[in-house]
Amino acid sequence: MTQTLAGKTGLVVGIANEHSIAWGCAKAFQTEGAELAVTYLNAKAEPHVRPLAQQLRASVILPLDVRDDAQMEAVFNAVKAKWGKLDFLLHAIAFAPKEDLHGRVADCSRQGFLTAMDITCYSFIRMAHFAEPLMTAGGCLLTMSNYGGEQVVEHYNIMGPVKSALEGSVKYLAAEMGKSHIRVNVLSPGPILTRASGGLANFEELLREVQRKSPLHEAPLSVDDVGAMAAFLVSDGARHITGNITFIDCGTHVMG
Repeated sequence: MTQTLAGKTGLVVGIANEHSIAWGCAKAFQTEGAELAVTYLNAKAEPHVRPLAQQLRASVILPLDVRDDAQMEAVFNAVKAKWGKLDFLLHAIAFAPKEDLHGRVADCSRQGFLTAMDITCYSFIRMAHFAEPLMTAGGCLLTMSNYGGEQVVEHYNIMGPVKSALEGSVKYLAAEMGKSHIRVNVLSPGPILTRASGGLANFEELLREVQRKSPLHEAPLSVDDVGAMAAFLVSDGARHITGNITFIDCGTHVMG
């Protein structure tokens, strides 16, 4: 069977452990023949991420705290030195301080809001800036959102407005970079039990409600379900798809 990503190179940002959505995506990319660069947050995260990156036979494994400009530049310089190009990028990171994430939007602190916007949204814009000159033959930038960025989802709180800003940024980036044949898209999965989602209040209740409400009434999604769609969106088969928000939620988003 032909591998849809054979000969392509990709940067994966957001693997924390084997439950990460980024891990499900990275496995799908590698299975389809892509050569990968993988980042980890810091020294504490490295022992959890490096073995996974090695399973992927990643060509580049580097630290990346997206608030550190020097680390950001170092990652893209390493990609350039290794491959001289980049075909796709996956941005699968989000963060808000716990006290702000669990509180009302109206009570969010200034610093909590700025931190959430910086890590969750601005970091994708900054990665697009560095990736653009490496995508000389076009490419795809892919990030992760949630239905809470479009409609109010109980307990999603400040992350809702932040994801809304991310989705808006994707649309503008898609418009700006289209002339260079760089596509920019959003994946919006339904609830998946990851380390990040575990920080949301009443998450297990949300899982049960989504399964009840969705047209397919499927069991909760897995990271591999998201990975399958991610691999398609960065492939040439999706070459005419840009500026999209693609839901992977068993149809929950169409229900009232």
